[in-house]
Amino acid sequence: MAFDALGLDPQILSALKEQGYTTPTPIQAQSIPVLLEGSDLLGTAQTGTGKTAAFVIPIIQHLLSQPKSNRRQVKALVVAPTRELALQVGENAKRYSKNTGLRTTVIFGGVGQGPQVDQLRRGVDILVATPGRLLDLENQGHADLGNISHFVLDEADQMLDMGFIHDIRKLLRIIPAKRQSLFFSATMPKSIIELSSQILRPNYKSVRIAVDKPTAERVTQCVYQVSKKEKPALLLHLLNEIKGAVLVFGRTKHGCDKVVRILQKEGVSAAAIHGNKSQNARQKALKGFKAGEIRVLIATDIAARGIDISGLEHVVNFELPNVSETYVHRIGRTGRADASGSSISFCSADERGYLKDIEKLISQEIDLVSKHPFTEGAAIEWSDPENRKPIKQGGGGGGRGRSQRPQQGGGSSRSNNGNSRVARPAKRKW
Repeated sequence: MAFDALGLDPQILSALKEQGYTTPTPIQAQSIPVLLEGSDLLGTAQTGTGKTAAFVIPIIQHLLSQPKSNRRQVKALVVAPTRELALQVGENAKRYSKNTGLRTTVIFGGVGQGPQVDQLRRGVDILVATPGRLLDLENQGHADLGNISHFVLDEADQMLDMGFIHDIRKLLRIIPAKRQSLFFSATMPKSIIELSSQILRPNYKSVRIAVDKPTAERVTQCVYQVSKKEKPALLLHLLNEIKGAVLVFGRTKHGCDKVVRILQKEGVSAAAIHGNKSQNARQKALKGFKAGEIRVLIATDIAARGIDISGLEHVVNFELPNVSETYVHRIGRTGRADASGSSISFCSADERGYLKDIEKLISQEIDLVSKHPFTEGAAIEWSDPENRKPIKQGGGGGGRGRSQRPQQGGGSSRSNNGNSRVARPAKRKW
């Protein structure tokens, strides 16, 4: 199936052609026809599979078919959990609606509201927003949400994890009850299903793509057994082994800043993005990372939502997430579209429970690297608390598929594009 077989407006098809889009991804191919019919939708697909286009394209089609009014009013509202994701969705909406005359605006907190208010006054068709700033401007009378015909919750699972449920309920009391509602998410925990039953119409449709394989197939995954205090040294070691840009995930804002200081002290260009950073600082760091001026970007999970960097090969989980689904989102920053990628996780003794939960979620055992320059410290920390034998080191054989035993220095093998890639380790034995 091609996009021109979906019955889309020629202006949309022209814009998609300019973007190099010819064939819909599975989530797009299954969602767009359902949404064009006007049904509510609960859509689930892996990160990086084109969910934004899956809901923006049919919205644009609907808006183009509506009678034109002398007064431009907000007809479509997309709510996203972070500034970065809101900006990304807004940019895509502008690309897909190019030459249609539709106007898209993005509003979020952390910056002055003046320019955003001015844009709302000039008139908006598609509004992309984070919940807090949206409710604030609506309360001040700057955002009129009384004519919404399309309501989208993007990254719905993360909206709940970040505690936005109360803001969402407030919005639902403001926007019209007669509307088309769309939920899109990379994972579908029970909380999302319960929320969807409260917001979507009873006859809503569901589209689920590869839900039994929540991690991108093109992403190779391994986990390093390492003591907590030696994680910075291991990161520096790996940065010498692999080439190119690296996205590093931490759990806390303070922890991300600490890693930046360590890397910068060793001469590595690094920057952090998290909630305490101003929007200008976050955008500057992200722009520098995309341009190759900053090699390592350290991010919290919240700030990383919306990061879409083509060609990013390596993601490092400096700290494992305490929510298993978050791991899926993290590694989805690499291996996007048809590209390959690598996910490297650090696991200290106190994170073993998180690792087991992640493996249960993705239905696979992640290859363990237990022999590396910092093995000794890890073995001590991972020893049984009752002084029984230390947890066995991963060693010789049994690796899956292309697995190979890593060299003592965390050896690497060359990928086809010439970049160095960390070797696949042997299967774990603990």
